[in-house]
Amino acid sequence: MRLIPLLPALLIGLAAGAALGQGKPGPAPAFPPLPTQKPPALAAAPVPAAPGKPGAPAPTPPGGSGRTLSTGTGFVVAPGRALTNHHVIEGCLAVRYRNAAGTEGAARVVTSDREVDLALLELPAEAGPPLPFRREANLRRGEGVLTYGFPLAGLLSSGPTLTTGEISALAGLGDNQRQFQISAPVQPGNSGGPLLDMSGNVVGVIVSKLNAQRIAQRTGDIPQNVNFAVKHTEALAFLRANRVEPRLVDRAQPRAADEVGETVHPSVLFLRCMG
Repeated sequence: MRLIPLLPALLIGLAAGAALGQGKPGPAPAFPPLPTQKPPALAAAPVPAAPGKPGAPAPTPPGGSGRTLSTGTGFVVAPGRALTNHHVIEGCLAVRYRNAAGTEGAARVVTSDREVDLALLELPAEAGPPLPFRREANLRRGEGVLTYGFPLAGLLSSGPTLTTGEISALAGLGDNQRQFQISAPVQPGNSGGPLLDMSGNVVGVIVSKLNAQRIAQRTGDIPQNVNFAVKHTEALAFLRANRVEPRLVDRAQPRAADEVGETVHPSVLFLRCMG
């Protein structure tokens, strides 16, 4: 049984819409869905691009109606630069950010890559301190991880949410080698947020979750805590291709989740896609 054509319909992107967390439509799927199915937001099934090459620069145009189309998360990776998902900023007439201090401002899309689903933003240098990336390329199954972001904005807490879990698998849906499977709970709005090890170092970028309803329809069983993140090695390659050198650190002694959350809090951004 060939599974690949079914994969896009089994994923849900995590950019939250303005109305009760409904995601805006994601990029076109890499493989067609079943003829009788209408695919949901497909954040993790982007349109194919040239392997290893970032997409063409997509500067954010000014203007827009001032209406929030969807929301997501980003995080500072270098002075004046932040990372998020491509599907968070796709189709936006403008992108707005709010940092931990409550300061709001405009972010400019420098470039994005649909295939890996990452986007680079330009924003004021004082928006927040850059988060370090873990130098070690390989993570292990069962290793503890933490997410920090803004799920279901307008429905849940207006502040950031922290969740914990483990690396479940070293590849994503359909053996996607660019992603990790994680058990840490995520919701629409977590898209583009950092996946952190228990030392507070970036090891991935939250991107999508399994569509539990579709899986239940196919198997009769409801999957639990099957979520995905772009690997930090992919994020580093994307940033370096765009002349951004994040700080790399070695794996350190694990800390309590609350300590990690307090450390990364100033660096995580609430993003709004404006139409």
